[in-house]
Amino acid sequence: MTTYDQLFENNKTWIASMKAKDADFFEKLAKDQTPEYLYIGCSDSRVPANEIMGLDPGEVFVHRNVANVVANIDLNVMSVINYAVANLHVKHIIICGHYNCGGVKAAMTPRDMGILNPWLRNIRDVYRLHQTELDSIANEGERYDRLVELNVQEQAINVIKTAVVQKSYLANKYPVVHGWVFDLKTGVLKDLNMNFTEILVDIQKIYDLTGEFS
Repeated sequence: MTTYDQLFENNKTWIASMKAKDADFFEKLAKDQTPEYLYIGCSDSRVPANEIMGLDPGEVFVHRNVANVVANIDLNVMSVINYAVANLHVKHIIICGHYNCGGVKAAMTPRDMGILNPWLRNIRDVYRLHQTELDSIANEGERYDRLVELNVQEQAINVIKTAVVQKSYLANKYPVVHGWVFDLKTGVLKDLNMNFTEILVDIQKIYDLTGEFS
């Protein structure tokens, strides 16, 4: 196990490796960030956002929480989305879940989990919306995996419901919202191929916050 003090030695090694690749790396890093992507993922320590996409620091704006939930009353995630869209002008917003997600498994466990209850209810609500499909899956592991995918899709839709995303897309044709799942067993990123424009059109009658779509 890595000791606490070793982290600072690791930092020195990392600095040296980055400078070896690019002598001006940190001078560039210190300038204003201009990421193309906002990544909203799970807090799970096995899913490093930059690394799984092969991106360097400064190339992706990151927000993480338990089970990659986008709740409209969570000021944290709403502030991140607003800043990323309105100030950083990201072109893509990615909701990335992962198979074998502890948060999703917890949401499927019928017991009181204390302070986690309100948070996990967001995922249980996803189960309720898709109960017929999920209950038809006999294999428990496959049912977990499918709920991971459905949770990603519903959280991506929650992003599309926000005013800042709708207004920016109306004016600029970006950002586009995507749903991904990371497979811990293979390292592969799976694109759920959500049709962003179709979803936007489908929900605009209820969630149009611009007054311009209708």
